Amino acid sequence: MVLRIGPRRAHRGRFVALGILGAMPVTVRVPGPLRRLTNGSSEVHVEGGTVSQALQDLETKYPGFHERLYDGSGQLRQFINIYLNDSDIRFGQGLETPVSENDDLSIVPAVAGGG
Repeated sequence: MVLRIGPRRAHRGRFVALGILGAMPVTVRVPGPLRRLTNGSSEVHVEGGTVSQALQDLETKYPGFHERLYDGSGQLRQFINIYLNDSDIRFGQGLETPVSENDDLSIVPAVAGGG
């Protein structure tokens, strides 16, 4: 699996990660089943200018999120919902939704069931 952490460019035969421009501090609320990736923390702080960049920073700081949030084609898994300040990103600009300083991102696994 290849994870792209941000733009890259060749530099003397190597690839060097470039910083995320316009990065804002964002709080990510982590659901119980994924807290083992954050050493038990229910909230962690990341940076990014968009939801996608914030989730990339989450993977950089806490490896293992990418494979749990994205499918093999790089799309957000169908059963994973991401909320930005209580709004589902799928009804906005999706992963390219801009984030602002001190926004909250919540990762919410879908729950199935029936009665």
